[in-house]
Amino acid sequence: MRTLEWNDLPIFLAIAREGTLGAAARRLKQTQPTMGRRLRALEEAVGLVLFQRTSDGFVLTDEGEAMFAHAVRMEEEALSMQRKLAGSVGGLEGLLRVSCSDWFGATMLSPVLAEFAQLHPKVTVELLTDPRLYSLARREADIVMRIAPFDEPEVIARKLVTIPYGLYARSDHPNARRGDGAGCPLILMDTAFGGMPDVAWVTRALPNATIVCRSNSREIQARLCALGAGLAVLPRPLGDATAGLRLIDLGEQPPSRDTWIGYHRDLKRLPRLRALLNLILKRITRG
Repeated sequence: MRTLEWNDLPIFLAIAREGTLGAAARRLKQTQPTMGRRLRALEEAVGLVLFQRTSDGFVLTDEGEAMFAHAVRMEEEALSMQRKLAGSVGGLEGLLRVSCSDWFGATMLSPVLAEFAQLHPKVTVELLTDPRLYSLARREADIVMRIAPFDEPEVIARKLVTIPYGLYARSDHPNARRGDGAGCPLILMDTAFGGMPDVAWVTRALPNATIVCRSNSREIQARLCALGAGLAVLPRPLGDATAGLRLIDLGEQPPSRDTWIGYHRDLKRLPRLRALLNLILKRITRG
């Protein structure tokens, strides 16, 4: 039996967490055949079947569950050591991973990152704007901005900014009437985000409107709105910055949303993180 090696753990944990080879490969930036070969080699090495192959994906066996518990603890210890070592490194250079929504990154954060690049050219900022929640504990991101408050005890967090929202239409679109909305096409968040406050607000304000498009991207919603596809509730910074849109007043504004910013406590002394965090707070909180 081959001794289990450190580089076996990410393969095993990714498959266990994602449930398919394809998703695990995307997480680790590997190919699916490579993941399959690595898993087969791992199972042969430990002499155990770690996953049951089903039509829905990979499910841990009893032996796999036992190994998973140990592997998670080993991962946590290794990541904790990495964070503490990273947090003690001096100098303003290296990599920072930042996560936020697509529209927030494009409209709110891009000017800050451009300024930061001028101030600290030896720091590389990697901006992640896909919808998944990145883990600060696993250092998938170093700074995360999101609309949900942080409840993880190891995360230092604060409210960054409150974003007002508005109802927008193309400049030549006729006014909508609150309490009706007949003949008004709507662009909404996709059904996975149907419980968001702005969706409830606009469907209540315009109960007879017709839903013509859905998207989980605020930027896509704004673009569709500017092209005349329909009305959309958008963050005011995005809607106001999108050419060809005008704000519609129904006598009541959509609910605003708070944006929170968080980072792992082990990185609180990391100079490059402190520099970027301070600039974000200075520019966005002030704005």
